[in-house]
Amino acid sequence: MQQRTFSDEMLNRPQPGLIDVETTLAHFAVITYLIDPDVARQLLHPRFQLVTVMRDGREFGLLSVVPFVDQDFRFRFCPWLKWQFGQTNYRVYVRDQKTDELAVWFLGTSLDSWTVSIPRHCWKLPWHRARIEFDCEYNSTEQRYEHYRMKTTNSWADAQVELSDTGKPVTELDGFPDAETGLVVLTHPLKGYYFRRDGRLGSYSIWHDRLQMTVGQVQSAHFALLDQMQLVQSSDLDQVHSVLLQPTTEFTIYLPPRPVEGDLSDKAAAV
Repeated sequence: MQQRTFSDEMLNRPQPGLIDVETTLAHFAVITYLIDPDVARQLLHPRFQLVTVMRDGREFGLLSVVPFVDQDFRFRFCPWLKWQFGQTNYRVYVRDQKTDELAVWFLGTSLDSWTVSIPRHCWKLPWHRARIEFDCEYNSTEQRYEHYRMKTTNSWADAQVELSDTGKPVTELDGFPDAETGLVVLTHPLKGYYFRRDGRLGSYSIWHDRLQMTVGQVQSAHFALLDQMQLVQSSDLDQVHSVLLQPTTEFTIYLPPRPVEGDLSDKAAAV
């Protein structure tokens, strides 16, 4: 795999506009699985190449489940209006063959808020209403989680996970030439692509600073979506690639998400 570094372009925030969103994310976790590359490739638009790593002489794709709490989701034109809700993203790591940029391919998102109807119906995003509960305790003195639990119900992607936290910084990531390459791939894709609910290719952009994450472990997990799509058995902890944790971080979301012109798809629309 080609080495990657955090460039100035990645770390300099594009100036947000009035309709863009700023939000503080809490309990931000990146739980990455090694997945079947043949199954994963069937889910992608042909424009994108699956990012893969090798383990024990076998090729795997990478998929992350990313749970967090939006603590103060707010539009820049009315920052006094704030929303709080749980969210879980399911994303596969890809390379855009047109631009050579690293990106994520979104399978979908669970959102614990009535506001899910806006991205779902107005922008055709594959987002789904859910009930998401977090039970987390962070030790600020030791700078690690005492416990981290998340449960999603009443959703297209029911889930339950318990994590532990070493409190130690990332020094290596399996399958990557160095830790920085792994962190660029897993934590810093700033563009996402997906099949819209009308079947067209969609895209959106975000920005956040370089994350300062600690290494965690999965104690138990069940992600129904991964099992149903036959990407991986989520309860098989041997297939967990890595767990990265950060108690809070600031994100900017650039709106609106847009269809990608000239990239129509014959895929069925997302559910």
